[in-house]
Amino acid sequence: MVCRWQVEISDFCHGVLEKHWPKVRRYGDIESVYCHELEPVDCIAGGFPCKNTSLAAAIHGRRSGIYGPQSGLWGEQFRIIRGLLPSWAIIENVAGVKAWEETITSSLERIGYTVSRVQTSAYGAGAPHLRRRVFFVANRDGKRLEEPRKVGSSQAQRFAGRASDGNAWVSSLARVVRVDDGIPGGLYRHQRIEALGNAVVPGMAEEIGYRIKEAA
Repeated sequence: MVCRWQVEISDFCHGVLEKHWPKVRRYGDIESVYCHELEPVDCIAGGFPCKNTSLAAAIHGRRSGIYGPQSGLWGEQFRIIRGLLPSWAIIENVAGVKAWEETITSSLERIGYTVSRVQTSAYGAGAPHLRRRVFFVANRDGKRLEEPRKVGSSQAQRFAGRASDGNAWVSSLARVVRVDDGIPGGLYRHQRIEALGNAVVPGMAEEIGYRIKEAA
């Protein structure tokens, strides 16, 4: 798989993307991106904001779902998919998006896609935290991905006993979890934390990619 273009509004995240994909064209605000500007591709993958779909949003009274001011950008992602009609489309969000799952799935089905729902977690990718995510994987040729094993909270509770099992995440914790001296201001702490919060563990998306290659 070769990345052809990216859409990201955050300047900080643009810097991260540029580091890893220096020759890929990047666009800013998705609301200002038009389909005729974009190179046709076989797969469009993205996650719309979860600020109005997550359970945390419910606690703070902001759970307006895919009609909310941030999560409403699902409509823009759908606009790009409908305009380019790639063979595959991948839509990622938090587990709390289940309340709007039928709307997302039916929207994709109306424009000719068969949709598989894949629930996964960071823990399932080897990370020391649960972080459940849902991927809607849509295909125009009627192909489906099988539902993988779900990762439950009971597995996350067993993390304490994994410190010596050779897991790369576990062995790096001593370097990552620093508290005594704080984090130097030059590391753009706020932007970095926000970017990490909006991201997914790469292994989760990688698994989806491998399964698409197998299905294709």
